[in-house]
Amino acid sequence: MYGEEDYLMLSGIQHFAFCRKQWAMIHIEQQWAENYRTTAGELMHKKAHDAASFEKRGDLLIIRGMRISSRNLGLSGQCDVVEFHHDENGVSLFGYDGKWKPIPVEYKRGTPKENNADELQLCAQAMCLEEMLQVYVQDGYLYYGENRRRSHVDFTDSLREEVRNAAKEMHELFQRGYTPNVKPTKKCKACSLENLCLPKLQKTVKVRDYIEKGIKADD
Repeated sequence: MYGEEDYLMLSGIQHFAFCRKQWAMIHIEQQWAENYRTTAGELMHKKAHDAASFEKRGDLLIIRGMRISSRNLGLSGQCDVVEFHHDENGVSLFGYDGKWKPIPVEYKRGTPKENNADELQLCAQAMCLEEMLQVYVQDGYLYYGENRRRSHVDFTDSLREEVRNAAKEMHELFQRGYTPNVKPTKKCKACSLENLCLPKLQKTVKVRDYIEKGIKADD
């Protein structure tokens, strides 16, 4: 169990899954830089939160910008959209008759990614909702702006365990104030922090190694 003062940003789990160093630079070192991708993504999230907080359409209740947190994961954040579908296996909501099943929906710029960073973020949201509402959340959706389609996500046991492990490692690194080095890959080109991170410099020889190599050569 984590106290509220120890909560980390839930959205950071997506950064963490993409690149641990990127996450540490943003959330530990407090560094940030904008590029087209980050700007477009920010505009999409603002649009998702622009409308009224509550909207009811028959057996569907839509809540935008819902604040969520988990003491077990030590994470807090905000859902773009949570859809509550009328379902007798759901949970009671104040001011509304019957039971309602929550389904988180996260908005993303672009198209589905090769990794599961987006799925981890959505699953973390679901685990927060489960803890807050005491109801099982089986699945959710990722909405991608480029193709304007929803991608279904099933919150499997393996995905949930990956969320727990990621959250634990995030807290360990944050408490240490440690920024890990990572192996540069082609995905560095898509990172807004590339000019701050300078991943190519990680390939350079350390001064100590260079000196030791010179001493051995002289011997």
